[in-house]
Amino acid sequence: MSNGHITLVGGGPGGWDLLTIRGLRALEAADVILADHLGPSAELEDFLDLSGKEVVDVAKLPYAKQVAQERINEMLVSYARDGKDVVRLKGGDPYVFGRGFEELQACAAAGLECSVVPGVTSAISVPAAAGVPVTQRGVTHAFTVASGHLPPGHEKSLVDWSALARTGGTIVVVMGVRNARAIADALLEAGLDPATPAAVIQEGETDTQRVFFATTATLADEMETRNIAAPAVYVVGEVAGLAHAG
Repeated sequence: MSNGHITLVGGGPGGWDLLTIRGLRALEAADVILADHLGPSAELEDFLDLSGKEVVDVAKLPYAKQVAQERINEMLVSYARDGKDVVRLKGGDPYVFGRGFEELQACAAAGLECSVVPGVTSAISVPAAAGVPVTQRGVTHAFTVASGHLPPGHEKSLVDWSALARTGGTIVVVMGVRNARAIADALLEAGLDPATPAAVIQEGETDTQRVFFATTATLADEMETRNIAAPAVYVVGEVAGLAHAG
């Protein structure tokens, strides 16, 4: 029996219609779909004929249900060695905090073919859904996407929050709900103007999307008051104030 093929598909930030055509074709051809919680996974039956397909939930919910990455890698390899065409359906883009390259490396180490279908990343599309551009001519010429899953000062954190506060660019934080106060405090301590606009978007590009605006100084309080929960993206920078300008 010949080996099957593995495709890492970026599912986009929310609605299934933000999936790329190439990604949809890969799903249509798949025998097995290993699906994340984020992206269009919950709507699979609404837009895809699942007859004859095996759908496996490998969700990695923040601070909740977790399927170990090593186990996901093992499943990718096992199904492909059984001759199955496998799609690893991931939220957003596989290579933006999605561990996509780790999965590609695992497939390559097993001698298996693996291709990547890019997806619409939530780091840009979710702010856009709230009317917030991450760049704007005459306002900012740079933006940084940072993972907030570890707080500033954590021994394993690779983010220099103090440096980000001094760039003058837009700061987009994903996976940072739990550490929002520590992150905002670090930016302020590094000299960021407390009045710098901020925006937070929960469950962006879905029917349950929620959007709130604040300043960097009030961001954490606003998130707590509004009971913001993951998945959420927040934006710090002058562009966050442009949504009010219409």
